Amino acid sequence: MKNVLKLVILFLLMLPLGCDDMDDNAVPKSLAVKDFVWKGMNLYYLWQGDVPDLADNRFATQNQLNTYLEDFDDPVTLFNALRIDNSIDRYSVIYTDYRVLEGVLSGNTLNNGMDYGLRYKNGSTTDIYGWVRYIIPNSDAASKPIARGAIFYAINGTPLTIDNYRELLANDTYTVNLADYDGGNITPNGTSVTLTKTALQENPILLSSVINQGSHSIGYLMYNGFYSSYDSQLNAVFGNFQAQNVTDLVLDLRYNSGGSVNTAAKLGSMITGQFPGQLFSRQQWNAKAQSYFEDNDPGSLVNNFVSGLNSLNLNKVYILTSKASASASELVINCLKPYITVVQIGDVTAGKNVGSVTLYDSPTFAKQNVNPNHKYAMQPIVLKVVNKDGFGDYTSGIQPNTLLPENLTNLGILGDINEPLLQEAISQIIASGRRPPQVPALIERDFTDAKAIHPLRSEMYVERK
Repeated sequence: MKNVLKLVILFLLMLPLGCDDMDDNAVPKSLAVKDFVWKGMNLYYLWQGDVPDLADNRFATQNQLNTYLEDFDDPVTLFNALRIDNSIDRYSVIYTDYRVLEGVLSGNTLNNGMDYGLRYKNGSTTDIYGWVRYIIPNSDAASKPIARGAIFYAINGTPLTIDNYRELLANDTYTVNLADYDGGNITPNGTSVTLTKTALQENPILLSSVINQGSHSIGYLMYNGFYSSYDSQLNAVFGNFQAQNVTDLVLDLRYNSGGSVNTAAKLGSMITGQFPGQLFSRQQWNAKAQSYFEDNDPGSLVNNFVSGLNSLNLNKVYILTSKASASASELVINCLKPYITVVQIGDVTAGKNVGSVTLYDSPTFAKQNVNPNHKYAMQPIVLKVVNKDGFGDYTSGIQPNTLLPENLTNLGILGDINEPLLQEAISQIIASGRRPPQVPALIERDFTDAKAIHPLRSEMYVERK
């Protein structure tokens, strides 16, 4: 991936933009940010060829571009106007302060520690409720009487609806009004908990353990985000698995909405280890960028298995998923399948097969020599990722081998051998002959969750080195 990113910088320096006369000196200061937005999207955006206003021949001169840019009230409005239909691109974002963007990509957010899912109440298309998926350690919620499985129907006494939940849950401090859950019926119980958000760095390694079952030594890892700053800790977990002679692995990605492509390749390499240097994933950029890379350095488009890590050399892995499993989580599943057996247990995944890169307002769109007059940065979708066989079309999600969605009446304790998804994985590993789990006729699913509410938290991205 380092070679890819070096080539990206070279590409940016060498490849001309669509306009014949794009002299930066001809850009008024009042249009500088908008000019950065248009030029970055013209060069990088995955669907550049499908957006007429991003066409290379759309503007003959910088003055024509300037006239176009003047029609937009602000850079955010321009950015959104340059995106393809939201049904295709749900993830490209722009931030007014790149420091916030960088924090989110590293797992550092303003957070009270209550990770939750949101669902519609039975029979309603407007009224919703939330349920707590897990509590982040060392957070405000970790010190309060609230835990996995708690149901909340209101914030600050205001019942949650499809129209108000974003605003209510965006407050830095709010009171969660709790309820009882009975077969889908949500009954307020008079209990409430007040939570306050603080700057929180979430360690994605929530749980790791070794479960001994007969001749099987089963490693269990609940991993909730591909944050590269924790790669050494992830490698240490696999070192511990090695030391305890783990024979099988259950990788819990049910709440992992994605992150670094580099880290995904490392995780795949830790699970295996017998494929060093072989192709893990391949990137596909827009036609303009793809052509440049293929002509100049086609090897830069590939991401290979990494050597020198603590690896288990497994030929089979059990992965737990939900509708919240997205981007880099799906990449790991898809890119391991050509090499080893992947047994997926849980629910169908989110279906996010595209990745992004951070663009700053600088001569190379990297952070070096960034424009000091503002802090805007973009995170547009720039590439699609496919596996060794060239497959990456799973926008409807990756279907599990064993369908077992989480049931709010029987959630269990994460990491406990009786938790339904982990129990099913253990049963399949030891071939216990236990009857297959019963899937409800009516499956209730979250329509969003704490991470998906913020698009950047479900990104799959490449990092500059």
